[in-house]
Amino acid sequence: MAVNEKRLNVTEFDFDDIKDNLKVFLKGQSEFKDYDFEGSGMSTLLDVLAYNTHYLGFNANMLANEMFLDSASLRSSVVSHAKTLGYEVTSARAPIATVNVALTTTSSSKTMSAGTAFSTTVDDVSYQFVTIADVTETNSGGFVTFNNVSIYEGTYLTSKYLVDTSDAAQRFLLPDSRIDTSTLKVQVQNSASDSTVTTYTKATDISQLSSTSSVYYLQEVENGRHEVYFGDGNVSKALSDGNIVIFNYVVTNKTASNGASSFSSPSTIDGVSDITVTTVADASGGAEPESLASIKLQAPLDYASQGRAVTTDDYVTYTKKLFANTQAVSVWGGEDGGYDPATGITSVPEYGKVFISVRSTTGQNLTDTEKTQLVNDFSKYKVGSITPVIVNPETTFLILGVTFQYNSNTTTKTNTDLETLVNATISDYNTDNLKDFNRPFRHSQLTGLIDDTDTSILSNVTTVTLAKLITPTTTAETAYTLSFNNAFYNPHSGHKATDGGIVASTGFFIDGASTEYFFDEDGEGNLRIYYLVAGVRTYYDALAGTIDYTNGIIKINPVKITSVSDVDDSSSTQFRLTVIPNSNDIVPVRNQLIELDLTNTTVTGSVDTTATTGKGYTVKTTGTTSTTTVTTTASTTPTTSGY
Repeated sequence: MAVNEKRLNVTEFDFDDIKDNLKVFLKGQSEFKDYDFEGSGMSTLLDVLAYNTHYLGFNANMLANEMFLDSASLRSSVVSHAKTLGYEVTSARAPIATVNVALTTTSSSKTMSAGTAFSTTVDDVSYQFVTIADVTETNSGGFVTFNNVSIYEGTYLTSKYLVDTSDAAQRFLLPDSRIDTSTLKVQVQNSASDSTVTTYTKATDISQLSSTSSVYYLQEVENGRHEVYFGDGNVSKALSDGNIVIFNYVVTNKTASNGASSFSSPSTIDGVSDITVTTVADASGGAEPESLASIKLQAPLDYASQGRAVTTDDYVTYTKKLFANTQAVSVWGGEDGGYDPATGITSVPEYGKVFISVRSTTGQNLTDTEKTQLVNDFSKYKVGSITPVIVNPETTFLILGVTFQYNSNTTTKTNTDLETLVNATISDYNTDNLKDFNRPFRHSQLTGLIDDTDTSILSNVTTVTLAKLITPTTTAETAYTLSFNNAFYNPHSGHKATDGGIVASTGFFIDGASTEYFFDEDGEGNLRIYYLVAGVRTYYDALAGTIDYTNGIIKINPVKITSVSDVDDSSSTQFRLTVIPNSNDIVPVRNQLIELDLTNTTVTGSVDTTATTGKGYTVKTTGTTSTTTVTTTASTTPTTSGY
């Protein structure tokens, strides 16, 4: 079919394509003849036209992208779309610590004012933590004690605005993008001559508002800052001329001081200088402003929930909204099984409850204060008599034993070089595929990645051992239940009983004795405690607990473990117990996390002598087809890895 040279092709937006299309168009006319000569004036005009068309096309394409939440790339566009869905973007969050503060004084009472400062050091950098509310306590025994005080990292500041209703452009902007809006306190003073102050609350449900409701609204605006605005007198109370708007807030350094554990008071508190500060909970929760990816994910989910937490997905959405430091969430209903803090997951239904497990960005469990606050925050969204219960994540570690063989004829890398590369592959797999809820460990997937680490690697055998860290109660006899939620290896009754079976542990001490004890098992479902005499196992208690091989549960009978041995050559408050799984694929359940223990994972490489002699092996190459006449297959039967 003939080309219609008088019709422009409008599907191309690259400069060169546009210019070529214009040339094709000009071929169909006779008025201009020098358009195809690069040095001509007409060619220059074509350049201008092509550039102009390119710019217009680019801008139109970008404009179209910014019109939709899923394709928008500018933060202002993403935030605006989220606002239309009723979603409030989370600001920066300050790390929060909990402390007890004792003042030595004879005064009957003392007040710790909002903005009272405390100091700490993290990685040789000093940080300031502050209170955000006034607290008054009375004297008891020569001390005024403030218990469970929440302190926030940052600087406590105040901003004031004089209301001028004649200024239609007046805005009430928070001056810093690092403000933690959860610390924001909004007050309105009647006037300079009338000191009466009204505290405003943030509006959450417009259906509950009237024309006299003292509420404010909050939104993120340009440059990552936030704007506070008020009602119009119809929907919530309007401001009046001469009102003074007062903002109190914390400007934070976000994540930098997470983990701070020791605090002191650099100055007096209500005139008292004899101050003792005791840490109840280390600093945690510091976070960057919500990312674009998070906004794009959460805003539609939040809209879909319609302000109600009904399904498990709703609870996931609102957990991420209410607790800014959330990295991952697992939620299950009580009808699917309960949770016992002592024994873990149970099969017994607990109707009327929803269980929520949160993995924070700091890697720490939520503090009791954070759990209480999260449950209280859910009261606005939960339906009926459903009770949210916050449970800690439980991490099961995997210790790998990797041996691989390689062809030294096809690489210049040393054995150490290859071992380093394989260790990096394992670390990447741990980061990319594990350390999150509902992320199983797939043995074949990892072994395949190890083989692909370098073209010289021919095969590998990778064993898997499960491990848990247990913090003993050192002051009393305590029973422990360890739920691995994966079956244990027990091919027959009494398997490897004389060698300790499939269970091993690091050392611990019982009731203050100097003898170092260890756990093993007899292959019959009985956990044992032993000590070594000239390298020989001597059993202290042959019935120290039970092992459920099918369900992957170890129960330790009440025992008073008063201290533990060093773990991984470092002093510790925990001992480690390991067990061999029945399958090399490990699947987490509910609040369980799977993570590789990279410290104790071993990687050993060796030269495949069969391959290097060229007998029976075809060298692995890239981009060619070869036939392997000798095959090495990794065993699917787990070994005891030395246990």
